[in-house]
Amino acid sequence: MSSNISSKVLLAAAAIVLAAATGPANAEFKPTRPIEVIVHNGPGSGPDIFGRTLVQIIDQEKLSPVRMQVVNKVGGGGTTAASYMVSKKGDAHTLSVFTSVWITNPLVQQEASTKLVDMTPISRLVVEPAVIVVRAESPFKTLRDVIDAALKNPGGLKQAGGSVLARDALVRQLLMTHTGARWAFISFPAAGERLSALLGGHVDFVLVEPPEAGELIRAGKLRALVQLADKRLTGFENVPTLPEAGFNVPNVPQARGIIGPTGMPADAVGYYEDLLRKTSRSPGWQKFLTDNQLDNAYLNAKDTVTFLGQFEDQLRAILVQSGVKLVR
Repeated sequence: MSSNISSKVLLAAAAIVLAAATGPANAEFKPTRPIEVIVHNGPGSGPDIFGRTLVQIIDQEKLSPVRMQVVNKVGGGGTTAASYMVSKKGDAHTLSVFTSVWITNPLVQQEASTKLVDMTPISRLVVEPAVIVVRAESPFKTLRDVIDAALKNPGGLKQAGGSVLARDALVRQLLMTHTGARWAFISFPAAGERLSALLGGHVDFVLVEPPEAGELIRAGKLRALVQLADKRLTGFENVPTLPEAGFNVPNVPQARGIIGPTGMPADAVGYYEDLLRKTSRSPGWQKFLTDNQLDNAYLNAKDTVTFLGQFEDQLRAILVQSGVKLVR
């Protein structure tokens, strides 16, 4: 870990220690108006499904005294949402869902100057696998078929995806570097648009999280070729992992959790940390994890800060391996 990253992590960790001193049990903060939960992608995307499910379960379990509402701030590959969070400095009634793009954006975009650890990390909640899917009638039966076709026709195949810095784009870069194949990457702001493009034959394949495409796979409209997971997922027992399919590339992680704006008061951090811990243990949340093949990965605020520092190092290494130019 570089000295710059280490100092950021230590400063953020110190802030969390101060928050912990109040402790959830002694926290004086109670929300007095509706809480915004910012999502940087459009409706139907993985972050959107995650955020809306979280809000729904908190409401069902009656864990919050006020209403929580998801607000989509789409644009700039996540920078629009990040800028909004920066504008809410010190606000105890604004939260946001974070994913890896919140880390990669500042590494490669000079104007994306706000890092996750500069905000207020509250909790990591899940680690999420993914699958690469094609239409059911596609001639591609395996990922090797896709790669072979791309080798024969460089740039001819199309992959639908989100931000050029999100996991789907990083996996593309790693696979192209590993195999020498080349194909196009078409960005869409929402998962629903990516899947519509795939079903309509406008693109050849897409990398998605299981919640985004599970129903279409079960309905026989899509076929999964390979999965990005440490082991085969329930319901995907016949789908190989990347190494099993013969591709020795890193399993690009996707973690989701909740952050607050920079300068969120310590007692508010303690309140939300306790709220999310209770939510992560609730029956509704456990069912959501099981139904969507997600790993329960709850971390408290202090441990989330440490994780994000390590996660940044991991993503930095993947970007370098993928040939992406870093600005920080």
